[in-house]
Amino acid sequence: MTKRIGVLTSGGDAQGMNAAVRAIVRTAIDRGAEVFAIYEGYQGLVDDGDYIKKMDWDSVGGILQLGGTVIGSARCDEFRTREGRLKSAKNLVKAGIDGLIVIGGDGSLTGANVFRQEWPSLIAELVGMGEVSAQGAAEYPNFSIVGLVGSIDNDFTGTDMTIGADTALHRITEAVDAITSTAASHQRTFVVKVMGRNCGYLALMGALACGADWVLIPEAPPDVENWGDVMTERLRAGRKAGRRDSIVILAEGARDRHGNYIGSSDVQRVLEEKLNEEVRVTMLGHVQRGGKPSAFDRTLSTLMGYEAVKAILEAKPEDEPVVIGIRNNRMTRLPLMESVRKTQAVAEAVNAGDYERAMSLRSSSFKDAFNTFKTMVRALPHPVEPTKKRFRIAVLNAGAPSPGMNTAGRAAIRLGMDAGHVMLGVRNGFEGLMDDDVEEMTWMSVSGWASRGGSALGTTRRVPKGRDLYAIARVIEDRHIDALLVIGGWNAYEAAFSMLTNRPNFPSFNIPMICLPASINNNLPGSEFSIGADTALNSIVDAVDKIKQSAVATRRCFVVEVMGNYCGYLALMGGMATGAERVYLHEEGVRLRDLQLDVEKLLDGFNSGKRLGLMIRNERANEVYNTEFICSLFEEEGRDVFDVRPAILGHLQQGGDPSPFDRIQATRLARMCLEYLIGQCEKQEFNSSFIGMQKGAIHFHDLRDFDRMIDGEHQRPKEQWWLELKSIASLLALQAPK
Repeated sequence: MTKRIGVLTSGGDAQGMNAAVRAIVRTAIDRGAEVFAIYEGYQGLVDDGDYIKKMDWDSVGGILQLGGTVIGSARCDEFRTREGRLKSAKNLVKAGIDGLIVIGGDGSLTGANVFRQEWPSLIAELVGMGEVSAQGAAEYPNFSIVGLVGSIDNDFTGTDMTIGADTALHRITEAVDAITSTAASHQRTFVVKVMGRNCGYLALMGALACGADWVLIPEAPPDVENWGDVMTERLRAGRKAGRRDSIVILAEGARDRHGNYIGSSDVQRVLEEKLNEEVRVTMLGHVQRGGKPSAFDRTLSTLMGYEAVKAILEAKPEDEPVVIGIRNNRMTRLPLMESVRKTQAVAEAVNAGDYERAMSLRSSSFKDAFNTFKTMVRALPHPVEPTKKRFRIAVLNAGAPSPGMNTAGRAAIRLGMDAGHVMLGVRNGFEGLMDDDVEEMTWMSVSGWASRGGSALGTTRRVPKGRDLYAIARVIEDRHIDALLVIGGWNAYEAAFSMLTNRPNFPSFNIPMICLPASINNNLPGSEFSIGADTALNSIVDAVDKIKQSAVATRRCFVVEVMGNYCGYLALMGGMATGAERVYLHEEGVRLRDLQLDVEKLLDGFNSGKRLGLMIRNERANEVYNTEFICSLFEEEGRDVFDVRPAILGHLQQGGDPSPFDRIQATRLARMCLEYLIGQCEKQEFNSSFIGMQKGAIHFHDLRDFDRMIDGEHQRPKEQWWLELKSIASLLALQAPK
């Protein structure tokens, strides 16, 4: 019997739900299953079968970039009762559905599990009532459940991210960045209230990403009775140090040590009384849940939807229900109710005032971020202890500019100064190091860098050779540089590696060095994500969304060229996030017969009524079959059927303010790089490394292994994890099967 799967979205909507529904429908159809959308969540399941509609391939066309949920959502009290679940079972049997994928929060997933547990007794009761025949009931002895977590709060235990959380952070950072500029103009204080009833993720990560001055979250209330005095004194000290604005971010579930809720009006009143100035409040509200999903949420939801179908088709009657999560940058299946219980345990700890336990139940990255934030919001660094050994640590950017470089530099410089060390800023990369363009940084030197794109220190692509190395050696000696943090891309790594291999010739190079990956190309070894790649991907997605609107109005095919050098990461992930029907990568190559097949598919599609064609091409996919050639070929073959236009996105991919993901990762990596360098200096060792996140964990790789881990000719790693996603992207972008 053909498997019939239902899919519903429940509870509060979250950006990315539509991408998940799209992936579920198309993956299930590709695997021979039938899919039914249950409109209006559990309410549609309870009301009657008219809300249960069979989906085909084209039913989910054009929804990838839409916010909200096109199949609707509703909170349903009736489903909480056995009578409501009985109606739901009847409607599912009537539609022949024996498996359900639920996209929602912990409450929605708990309800789904109760329904699964009651299924046999519900069916027996329906048979007794004459609503279902005994023969019909025998065909549905069990019911399978798979969950996907749709929650902007990122409050579900076991998964690193939930659907919608990254987009909500985008909304928060966009709003706070805008508020910061007007606050600085008037030297004004703003209180910004964000969502997060029992989870401070959005408030904490938003504050860290935006360079806010104070944050209040449920898991870690102020540890003093006079929290208002402490907060006010910190903000006042910041003004004296030169800050022109003060931003306080407040989670909606924030409270004091006694469990009393702290509202935005409470914070406003305290600040106005003690600062003797007008304080403005901005409540972001549902804007955090609205709008189109970010590139990350589109990809996350797509991969979760694909994995959910695999899980439900593989489920056995005795299997416990699972929820699909992401851990260590890979899809994973988690025991549903165990994860729900752990999630609810955090809220229970907060409500009981056991804040240490609440923090312990959060991830290590959450706790690290909180500790980092406490340092970053200081008005000035801690006083230097007279007996402390102070190291002189230089920070420079090298290679092409990448959004997030400033964020990483700010974090490293402030954390280094707070630890009592001298932080040196090198202007214009290794070229500036040769020219001794070096200055000692102050706490306020990096003010405003958290959200700024580009490179405030400047950068160049120059890789030092010959006499350049001698000049660098002299500057290191003259400036008494003890360690070097290099933030950048391929040229930065090459330059650091050159210094390492030339240590026998230049003894002053015997200092610890570390490279922090910052490149929109995402082509660096030892790291699955380079700082700047997420920002570039979002720039591509924003541009392509607009291009698609233009194309669909005129029956047009666009060939979009994106950056990446010889690495196809931006092309593939951009294609997955925009629903491109074809992606051209250098890793796969492009042949003429491939282009002929693509033309035939385009003609077939446009002749069948489609109005949009979208191809994404990596800039180095093929030297002969370039963007101009492909456009000319498609134009010639489709002359009376569709138009063709090129779109070369160019340097807009390198511009713009860094995304929340890039800001948070830049801060995290900078902290770990600094700790590494200080540790090396304290041990009087001079090992050198490059850092990166692989499978969710941070790894330090010996810089001596750089040339062993790369394809030097094409300036990319020998192993590229994202290539395994190509088959999923291709599947979901196919035309409807005939």
